[in-house]
Amino acid sequence: VQLQASGGGSVQAGGSLRLSCAVRENIFRVDDVGWYRQAPGKQHELVAFISYGETTNYADAVKGRFTISNDKTKNTVYLQMNSLKPEDTAVYYCAAGGGLGTKIDVWGQGTQVTVSS
Repeated sequence: VQLQASGGGSVQAGGSLRLSCAVRENIFRVDDVGWYRQAPGKQHELVAFISYGETTNYADAVKGRFTISNDKTKNTVYLQMNSLKPEDTAVYYCAAGGGLGTKIDVWGQGTQVTVSS
C-alpha cells in the first residue's frame, strides 16, 4: 500500500479530529502529500497539502482551523482538524503528487468524516 489513511469518525460541530496518512518512503521523500475531500453530490476539493520540506497549501475554507504536518521519523502526514463544521462532512482522501496538491499521482483510500450540528 502506498498511502494508508486513518482517523476519520463522527463529531459534533466545534469538535476535533486528526487524520493520518502513512506514506511509502519513496513517495514521502519526493512527493507532496495531503488531503482531498468529497461531499455527497460535490466534486473533489483540495483540503491541504505539505511538501517534504514543510511548505503547505490550504483551501480557504479550512485556513485557521486545519493544520497539516509531517513526521519524518514515521513517514506519516497528519491533518489536525479543529472547530469542525457540518460543511466539513465528507470522505477525505489521502493523495500524493506535485504542485502542492494540483497534480495527483497516487490516491489512497477514503476515510469518512461526519460533523453533526
